Amino acid sequence: MSDDFQSRLESAIARGRRRAEHEASQERQKEMSEEELKRLHTSYRLSLSEQIEAAVRRVADHFPGFRYESVFGEEGWGAACYRDDLRLDAGRRTNLYSRLELVIRPYSDLRVLDLKGKGTVMNRELFNRTHYTKIAEVESEDFSQLIDSWAIEYAEMYSAKSSTS
Repeated sequence: MSDDFQSRLESAIARGRRRAEHEASQERQKEMSEEELKRLHTSYRLSLSEQIEAAVRRVADHFPGFRYESVFGEEGWGAACYRDDLRLDAGRRTNLYSRLELVIRPYSDLRVLDLKGKGTVMNRELFNRTHYTKIAEVESEDFSQLIDSWAIEYAEMYSAKSSTS
């Protein structure tokens, strides 16, 4: 029995070492995939940020008085355009604020590519949207179409609201 115990003990120790090596290998694999996801997110963010900047700039160029600004930091990377109008009615002063902002949010542990859009016309928030997809499943064309759609939709809403007042 002593020989049997000894061989089982040595087998158990060997299995434990193999398990530890396997877990360490899986951890390294997970870290590599995490780095790959971060790299993919950065790649998508860079290309989509350029498209956002172009779309928002085109909207701003079609409406005199809009100012363009790049957006980057904790909220994400993208662009915004805004205007602050002063309206005087019967001696009363009213400020009317309009803004379009589109950003790609920073990488997070959720491992998604996240597009956020906000549109305000004359002090009324008309849309506040988010679209996200797991980074591994991203179709950049879908995000490109959303960026264009949201910018065009904002321009239409701004045009309709500013023409009636």
